[in-house]
Amino acid sequence: MATATLPQKRTPKVQPVALSHIDLTPPEERLTGPIKYCLYARKSSEDDERQALSIDSQIKSMLELAKREGLEIVEVRRESHSAKASGARPVFKQLLTDIREGMFTGVLTWAADRLSRNAGDLGTVVDLMDQGHLIEIRTHGQKFTNNPNEKFLLMILCSQAKLENDNRGINTKRGMRTRAEMGHRPCIPALGYALEKRPEDKKNRVIPDPIRGPLVRQAFEKVAYQHASGRNLHRWMQEVGFTTKLGRTVTLSMIYRMLRNPFYTGKFEYPVGSGNWYQGTYEPLVPQPLFEAAGKVLDMAPKKQWGTKEFAFTRMMLCGNCGSGITAEEKHKRMKDGSIRKYVYYRCCHAKDHDCKQPSIREDELLESLLTIIDTVDLDKIGMKKKLQEEVSRYEKFTTGVLGRETSEKMPRVEIRAYAKYLLQNGKIEEKRELLHCLRNKITLADGKIALAKQVKE
Repeated sequence: MATATLPQKRTPKVQPVALSHIDLTPPEERLTGPIKYCLYARKSSEDDERQALSIDSQIKSMLELAKREGLEIVEVRRESHSAKASGARPVFKQLLTDIREGMFTGVLTWAADRLSRNAGDLGTVVDLMDQGHLIEIRTHGQKFTNNPNEKFLLMILCSQAKLENDNRGINTKRGMRTRAEMGHRPCIPALGYALEKRPEDKKNRVIPDPIRGPLVRQAFEKVAYQHASGRNLHRWMQEVGFTTKLGRTVTLSMIYRMLRNPFYTGKFEYPVGSGNWYQGTYEPLVPQPLFEAAGKVLDMAPKKQWGTKEFAFTRMMLCGNCGSGITAEEKHKRMKDGSIRKYVYYRCCHAKDHDCKQPSIREDELLESLLTIIDTVDLDKIGMKKKLQEEVSRYEKFTTGVLGRETSEKMPRVEIRAYAKYLLQNGKIEEKRELLHCLRNKITLADGKIALAKQVKE
C-alpha cells in the first residue's frame, strides 16, 4: 500500500538588506530644509564689558558671516542685559521658548559667552540640542552641533565665562576693600563733595564742593544751634537754590540722611553695617563736635508713630493742587454734655509743596461725594459686576453648606450700584480701597471737593 506524503511547508525567503540602505543618522540630522537661524546680539551693562563689541557691531559682523556662508536668518534679536544670573534675560528666555516651539533651529551669535555666563542657561541650551530642537549654534569662528565633542567645547567656553565672572566679583571686592583702607570710600561721595582729576593721580580726588559744601555745613549749624527742623531746612534749601548734582530738588528724606552721615566728619564705614571704619583722606566739612550736637537735637525731636491708625480713603487720592498724597488725621471735640465726638479730616500731606493751601475735607463729606461719583460711573465696565457675582456665590455656598438652605431658593437680585454704595458705607477698609481701585483712575482733592482725574477710555 502506497503511503501518502504530506506537502512540505515552504518557508518564505527573506531577502537580505544592505546596511548601507539604513539611515542611522539622528532625527535632528535628518530634518529637511535649511536651518532657520535667529541672530542674537547681547551687550552687558557691566563696566568690564564696555570695551566689547557693541550690539550694532555684533549684528553687522554676523550678517556678513551669514551672507558669506549662505545662512538663513529668520529674525534678529538684541538685548542689553547681564548674563550672570539664570533666567534673568527676557529676550533670551523668549528665544529659548521659540526654539522649543520650532520657530528657530539655529542660533547665530558673536561668541558663546553672549548666550550664557551661568550654569542654568547653559544647561537649557544643551538640553535643547539633546532633544533635537536646536541643531546648530554658529559664532564668528566656531560651530557647535549635537556632537559630544562640540557640546563639550561649548560648555567649556561658557563655564570659562562664568569663572571669569566669579573671579571678577572676588577681585572687585578685594580692590574696593583695599581702596577703603587707603582712605578712599569706593562709591560716589556724599552731597557737598566733588571729584577732581589731577594729572599726578590715577584716581579722582574727593574735594569739598565750593558751592554746596558751605551750605551743607550751614545746615548742620542750623540744626545744632537753632534747633531747626527738617522741614525748615527743606524750605531754606529751596530758598537758597540748593540742588543735587543733577539739578534736582533735595527731598526731606535726603536731608535727614545727610544729617546722619558721618562721611562729613572725615570717616566712613565700609561696607555699611560691617563695623569697619576708615579714616578718609579728604577734608571734613563738619567737625565731629558739630556733628554730634546736631545728632543730639535730632534724637530729642519727638518721633511720630506712623501706621498706628488706618484710614479708609488714604493712598487713594492726590492733591489737586500740588500732586502730593492725601493723609488723614483724627480730631476729638468735647461736647457740652461731656461726651467726646471724633472727626476724621483728609488733607494734603505737603510732600511736594510745604506751602500748599488746599483745605481739608471731613470724612462724612468725603463719603457723600464718593457716593455721588458712584452714581455717575458705569460700574459694569470697571469690574464691580464680577465682584458682586463672587459675593453672591460665596453667600449661596455658605447658606447651602452651613445653614442647610435649599439650592433652589434664589438670591434676590442686587443692583451693582447699591452694592458699591453699601461697601463705601459699611465695608471694611480693604473692600473700600478695592472698590475705589476699580475706578481705574485717581481721585483728586481740591478746594475741599473731590473729583475723578482724567477718565480712562474704555
